[in-house]
Amino acid sequence: MTAHLSNVLWTDEELSFREEVRDFCQKEIAPVADEIDHGPYPRDLLRKIAEAGYMGVLHEKEVGGSKRGNSFEIIVAEEISAVNGGLDMARMSSTTLYGMPVSKFGTEEQKEKYLKPIITGEKIGCIGITEPNVGSDAARMETRAEKDGDEWVINGEKRYITNGSQADYMCCFAITDPSVNSRQGMSAFIVDTETDGFSVVKDHDLMGMKSARVSHLKLEDVRVKPGMLLGEPGQGFAILMDELDSERTAIAGEAIGYGRTPYEICVKYADERIQFHRKIREFEGVSFKIADMAMKLEAGRALTLTAARMLDKGMKATKQASIAKLYTTEAAIEITNDALQILGGAGYTTDYPIERFLRDARLMTIGGGTVEILRYLIQREVYKEFLPRK
Repeated sequence: MTAHLSNVLWTDEELSFREEVRDFCQKEIAPVADEIDHGPYPRDLLRKIAEAGYMGVLHEKEVGGSKRGNSFEIIVAEEISAVNGGLDMARMSSTTLYGMPVSKFGTEEQKEKYLKPIITGEKIGCIGITEPNVGSDAARMETRAEKDGDEWVINGEKRYITNGSQADYMCCFAITDPSVNSRQGMSAFIVDTETDGFSVVKDHDLMGMKSARVSHLKLEDVRVKPGMLLGEPGQGFAILMDELDSERTAIAGEAIGYGRTPYEICVKYADERIQFHRKIREFEGVSFKIADMAMKLEAGRALTLTAARMLDKGMKATKQASIAKLYTTEAAIEITNDALQILGGAGYTTDYPIERFLRDARLMTIGGGTVEILRYLIQREVYKEFLPRK
């Protein structure tokens, strides 16, 4: 069973692309979706995703991408996440979270050396923002980078870093001028994880997203050679903020995938399961839940596509991306939870993947901007629109 999508919102090219990605996922990912949730990091599978062109939809053709845009990125995010959420979290962390800062702020030499191998799947990337004492308040980052001749020396720790222990390169944010506000004193660096002083403290044992690797990292006198500063000194906070809208839009696409598969399973189950001599779909306690799931998926797609279209037009989409991520991630938890309830005891077993999707979905009201932070951002943008500038 697959969800029908109207072409009122989507172009024929986008609909055709979705079918292509969906076919790929059923052929290459679905047969091992449960296995990779328990097994080794799926690097070979990420390479297959790259070979199919799904690591490069946001990137320039000169570095191996297709530059199709955010509307195609959210399709990839949804379709892969509808099969295995952790796999797309690993993909997106490499090509979007790491890749977009390099794509938008890197030199041609940096993009050729440190982005192109990411898009081909030869290398893996990660982004280093969160720290042991710094989460939502990224401006209070404690990692420091000091100039030593023509090199920079980085010291600090990063925590909850997706792909951290597997990455070849990290886009690492650090304070380079502590004498000024961090919004002017933060810089971004490309760090080769083979550099002396870079170490993995541990991989976190997570509730869900088990096919990804989320790590605690340490940087001790890590020397960054010339040519690996991203953008200009002091531009780090602007680079960080620029990345977040595309990240949140892509996460919204993922969240739709987390909810879609449990929804499809329980729709089919409710039509087959008999209790009290009736299909359970005939009971309003079940059918109304299914109606609510359908509504949330449709609304989530529309909100996410709106943010994607705005980004593709070069428009500021902070409010729309925040709304899309907030709505879809909360909806994914509600949908997966209701789907499990409809299946009852069967849903609580691993005979069905609903429990896996519920565990995976729970992370995303935290990662990439908590729902509390997103509500703050949305109301802030609302007041910017409605109140005259002083």
